[in-house]
Amino acid sequence: MLKPLSIGSLALPHNVVLAPLAGITNLPFRIMCRREGASLAFTEMVSVNGLVREGVKTLALLKSSPEDRPLGIQLFGDTPHQLAEAARMVEEYGDLLDINMGCPVRKVVGTGAGSALLREPLKIAAIIRAVRAVTGRPLTIKIRSGWQCGDDTFREIGKIAEAEGCDAITLHPRSRSRMFAGRADWQQLIELKELLNIPVIGSGDLFTPQDCIRMLAETGCDGIMVARGALGAPWIFRQVIELDRIGRVTQAGNAERADMIRDHLELYCRELGESVAVREMKKHIGWYARGFAGAAEIRREANKAGTLGDIQSLTERIRATSDEHHETN
Repeated sequence: MLKPLSIGSLALPHNVVLAPLAGITNLPFRIMCRREGASLAFTEMVSVNGLVREGVKTLALLKSSPEDRPLGIQLFGDTPHQLAEAARMVEEYGDLLDINMGCPVRKVVGTGAGSALLREPLKIAAIIRAVRAVTGRPLTIKIRSGWQCGDDTFREIGKIAEAEGCDAITLHPRSRSRMFAGRADWQQLIELKELLNIPVIGSGDLFTPQDCIRMLAETGCDGIMVARGALGAPWIFRQVIELDRIGRVTQAGNAERADMIRDHLELYCRELGESVAVREMKKHIGWYARGFAGAAEIRREANKAGTLGDIQSLTERIRATSDEHHETN
């Protein structure tokens, strides 16, 4: 199921990529996922308004390193000229530009950006046209199926994206109104793939390596974008590759889990400083600490952690925990 993926001029060795996740996909997390095999990773959403008003602060979201390539930069905004100007400002920082047209959260939708754009196909066309005119970088958009259940504007928007020069499109097949509830409708990926000639990348309900392989097999999409399934489990990318190549996966034991937390913490300290490392790793331990005896207690203690030593102590507790007993709640 895994195969090379070309998005415009960008050639990827395989078709399993890390999604942009607000508050998550900063440089340390991207590097963790790349080390486990993600072929492409995206920045957090970058606000075009922020670039104009707080250029230096917002550009900090684009911090990268040689290990962090190829890099996709995801922009969000609601006007063609601002998105075009933002594309000019950031294109040198990455290898691909993506426009978010699917984020469902109120803070983004309230500005007219994200999935709010799904109600305005003509504006979507103008945005893609304006951005395409100013950059030669590979250009993609990420969408949901529609604003409300039954809208299903993804077909119309897919055709617009292809006509206006997008190099690929990512579909999370849920409407904005459903947020993350229920099951994603993978049938819509089949429909979009049959409709378009540009690559279609699937997203939604990819929590295990088996989910990933199944989406590729059942929908025929050109690639998959892992989002929440990578939280506390960057090894999902390695496992997808294993499952495709040898038909089985190597489970992550608590020793590997502890190694991951240690490496993640070191990256945070190196790239963003100790205080940020402690604050951010508290939430990441909440994701790493799942599926073993005592995990709930470790999550509770992580919430109270205040020092680097606290995080390191919790890491060693995880390392010393047996892999054999799994929590049931």
